[in-house]
Amino acid sequence: MQLDQRDLDILRVLSTEGRITKAALADRIGLSPTPCWDRLKKLEQAGLIEGYGARINLKKLAPHVTVFVAAEIADHTAASFRAFEAAMQRYEEVTACWALGGGFDYLLQIVTRDIDAYQRLIDEMLDDRIGLSRYFTYVVTKPVKGTGAPPLKILLGLE
Repeated sequence: MQLDQRDLDILRVLSTEGRITKAALADRIGLSPTPCWDRLKKLEQAGLIEGYGARINLKKLAPHVTVFVAAEIADHTAASFRAFEAAMQRYEEVTACWALGGGFDYLLQIVTRDIDAYQRLIDEMLDDRIGLSRYFTYVVTKPVKGTGAPPLKILLGLE
């Protein structure tokens, strides 16, 4: 799909303001509502917009801890990687998981109530025999920069 500046503007605005009304979005990017809505539908249909969601302030909701885990699996076969990745879908506390090239096989982001709950989760993963052989725990002490809007212009070589 060929993107023009208006399409990029739509993506930029929605990446930080997912609840913006269609009328306000159209106004922000300088289009009337119908052409803006048509562009938005095309972006969604092309898979460039995967969904909409709220950023929840967990500090205000409940006590919690965020942990990053660098994980290695025991057996480096395609079936073992598939099995581990399928298992990650079953653990609600695993809020993100990335396959890595280099030293570790995966990087997991885990959110639990406390460190004890985190350790119980790791023990469960080990008991479930999902292929986890070694893991390294990194506890987040404070957020510095959260998930922000992707640098669209930089990624597309426009800056």
